[in-house]
Amino acid sequence: MNGLPALLQGFFTGKLVIQRQASPATVASYRDTFTLLLAFAAARAGRQPHQLQVTDLDTETIGAFLTHLEKERGSSVPTRNARLAAIRSFFRYAALHDPQHAQLIAQVLAIPAKRAGKATVTWLTGPEHVARPA
Repeated sequence: MNGLPALLQGFFTGKLVIQRQASPATVASYRDTFTLLLAFAAARAGRQPHQLQVTDLDTETIGAFLTHLEKERGSSVPTRNARLAAIRSFFRYAALHDPQHAQLIAQVLAIPAKRAGKATVTWLTGPEHVARPA
């Protein structure tokens, strides 16, 4: 039996809902991440999403997915990083429940978040920049 569907179900029902008591918004965000990721990985592997295995979600696929989010879907860096956080959360769960893929899991967990440039405040005038004494 393919372990990925069971892992995903356990992650969503066991970890997110029961253990962490995640908000509905968090669960929806994670769900959306995996909907996008599984569709991307399935197209890349030439299989249906239900046929994917944990090994189909390697660092190359995850990296390509993150690039796809930014370049083709127009996602911002914070959105990309939020998607990566959801993926990392799943792989931390998988590390405990699917130890035979420990090396792949460790490699995915090592994918760094992307740094986002900080916006410069440009609408303040000269006097507004000066700190006022207390």
